[in-house]
Amino acid sequence: MRAVVQRVSYGRVLVDGEITGRIGHGLMVLLGVGKEDNEADADYIADKIIKLRIFPDREGKMNLSLLDVNGEILIVSQFTLFGDCRKGRRPSYSESADLLRAEELYRYAIGIFEKSGLTVETGVFQAMMDVEICNKGPVTLLLDSKKQF
Repeated sequence: MRAVVQRVSYGRVLVDGEITGRIGHGLMVLLGVGKEDNEADADYIADKIIKLRIFPDREGKMNLSLLDVNGEILIVSQFTLFGDCRKGRRPSYSESADLLRAEELYRYAIGIFEKSGLTVETGVFQAMMDVEICNKGPVTLLLDSKKQF
């Protein structure tokens, strides 16, 4: 499972002009599911994101987690995180999970975030979305559950 995590001042997702998710201070997460991923990958990614110390403390040092700052989280499915651009001009998505498995693990991950007590907003799985954020910092991190060791 792969995630692009961005610290934001605000974020929102629109589908057909309708807002489907909106947050203030917190994290925007683009979440991709690979064909080899399982629940353990989702557990790892969610736990890592929830506990990442990327918010500033009183001295301005990135030392606080989403839980510490009572931040919100906006999660958007993003199969293109598994796009392979090494050959040709068109990305290959052969490493992305099939649609049913991707949605299952995406929803499983959302459940983990919700159990943490955080405010969780989402996009719409498999929809064409407009995603708006204000990246604070900017702070952007890449996570991959297969690169945890």
